Amino acid sequence: MQHANLTLLLAALLGTAGLAGCASPGLTEGQALIGSGSTEAGLARLQAGMAEEPGNIELKSYYYTQREKLASQWLTQAQREIEQANFVAAEATLNKVLSIHPDNPRAKVLLASLEGEVTNKRLLDEARTALSQNNPALAADKVQQVLTQSPGHAGAIDMQRKIQLVRAQEENAPRELGPGSQKTITLEFRDSQLRNVFDMISRQSGINFVFDKDVRLDTKATLFARNTTVNEAISMLLGTGQLAKKVMGPSTLLVYPDTPIKQKQYQELMVKSFYLGNADAKSTMAMLRVLIKTKDMYVDERLNQLVIRDTPEAIRLAEKIIATQDLAEPEVMLHVDVLEVKRTKLLDLGVQYPNQFTVINPGSLTSALTLENLKNINASSISVSPAPAVNIQQDNSDVNILANPRIRVKNREKAKIHIGDKLPVITTTSTANVGISESVAYLDVGLKLDVEPSVLMRDDVQIKVNLEVSNIVKEIRSLSGTLTYQIGTRNATTVLRLKDGETQVLAGLISEEERGSSSGIPGLADLPILGHLFASKSNETIKTEIILLITPYILRNAQAQQPALTEFRGGTENSIGGGGGGGSSAPASPAIAPPTRGQISAPDLVVEPPATPDSEPEPEPVSVPAGLPQAQPVQP
Repeated sequence: MQHANLTLLLAALLGTAGLAGCASPGLTEGQALIGSGSTEAGLARLQAGMAEEPGNIELKSYYYTQREKLASQWLTQAQREIEQANFVAAEATLNKVLSIHPDNPRAKVLLASLEGEVTNKRLLDEARTALSQNNPALAADKVQQVLTQSPGHAGAIDMQRKIQLVRAQEENAPRELGPGSQKTITLEFRDSQLRNVFDMISRQSGINFVFDKDVRLDTKATLFARNTTVNEAISMLLGTGQLAKKVMGPSTLLVYPDTPIKQKQYQELMVKSFYLGNADAKSTMAMLRVLIKTKDMYVDERLNQLVIRDTPEAIRLAEKIIATQDLAEPEVMLHVDVLEVKRTKLLDLGVQYPNQFTVINPGSLTSALTLENLKNINASSISVSPAPAVNIQQDNSDVNILANPRIRVKNREKAKIHIGDKLPVITTTSTANVGISESVAYLDVGLKLDVEPSVLMRDDVQIKVNLEVSNIVKEIRSLSGTLTYQIGTRNATTVLRLKDGETQVLAGLISEEERGSSSGIPGLADLPILGHLFASKSNETIKTEIILLITPYILRNAQAQQPALTEFRGGTENSIGGGGGGGSSAPASPAIAPPTRGQISAPDLVVEPPATPDSEPEPEPVSVPAGLPQAQPVQP
């Protein structure tokens, strides 16, 4: 009866659960829509079902789970669209999030920031346009507005770097004279005042000259320059008059005495930071002090950075020197094969006869041998040793012990290989009034190989090799009981020079031992032929050879530099890296006297000669022959 009631109760519960499941069409239809891919329609149906069944916990749980999942997908999509500057699509996606989840905080924040992103995009577009129009100041102002609102804006930071690069190029660009400095003229002056010569050059080229107060314009000058450019004529005139120049603008040139004091007053210095990837900054600084004589240098060991403050020409020379030094160290992969070939031959043949006859077993005696002992001799008191035996043994064995390591090592660095054991060696120390103490040291036994490669040009490798093979010969125990070892060693030290991939074999470390022994009955063992029946002979030969095979493979080698990077002009003794004449102008001709150290020397200028309009003929060269009034143009 009880079982029947329990069955009815379970059936009633199952029926109630079935009715409850059938009574949630919103959950069933919503799950079906979501399963078919119609997530938005499924959420709408679940929401409608929640209005129909406010107390259905399962329906609510499923709805909220699916809503959060869909909202997260849409928020990720909106973030991606914002990063791609697709703000219209991002706004539509965020509105979809808010349609299913009106209180989503992240969607509200992103939607509120969309207006700022649109403004930032417009400002960056304007900055990009200003930069393309060679207006970095306006571009920097636009970028700063973006960074004020969004300090971490990636696009604004990238644009700021581009602006800084353009500004750095403009600031570091050498000042150059205008096209007038490339006009071709002919000048002939003899013992003329320097003032008149510069006046004539100014008339023909349109270049304005500004003179330092210490320039003596009444100094006599002689200049013969035929069919040369204005720039070269100025350089020759300055060189013969111990003057230097500094370009102030496209049509203005400052002339000052070529003295150390004036150079410090007028020269322009630059600061350059070198981040070295391979060379050591301190070693590079020491090299530049010797070659360039630069005094203002600083090393940051944390960044391996070298900062130089010097003239533009000295910095250009430092760049070329560092380019030849800051190279990656070569590396070598060493393939090493070590073979220990051991050959053993053993021949033990013959009959082993007893060689001792004992009447009384010494072990049975408790004191000295007495006559009483001899009176009691019986069969148990007589023994022979060793027991008779027939030895028939012959062994031949070859043992190869191979070590095949692969080791990668940097150029001119040592690499060590040890294959073997560390034997403990105990040392006992006895101290008065203290006691006995023991210390343990370890002795390396086995194969030890030390190599140091040096990569040379043309794919050659020089290798210092030190090979040591050691083994335990025997153990020795001292009177105090301390155990020590007798070690046998074989060493080889050499220097090899191999090609990349070439294999060298080192062999000949041979150890050979021969042992022979025989025993037999005296007299009978010496009989011819029959003597073998009364004797036993043993012969043993042990031969060990060590063979080393080493093959280098160059993984990274220092490539031979082009001549342009290994040979270049370094200026004069007084003007490191410069071309003389001072200032930021074209290089001086050989007629110019070299300036003193520290003067700004101009880098090479490549200026196209100005195009002459068809309506304006090229001016004729001007010459001033000797004996005519000074600074009066005369046709040649």
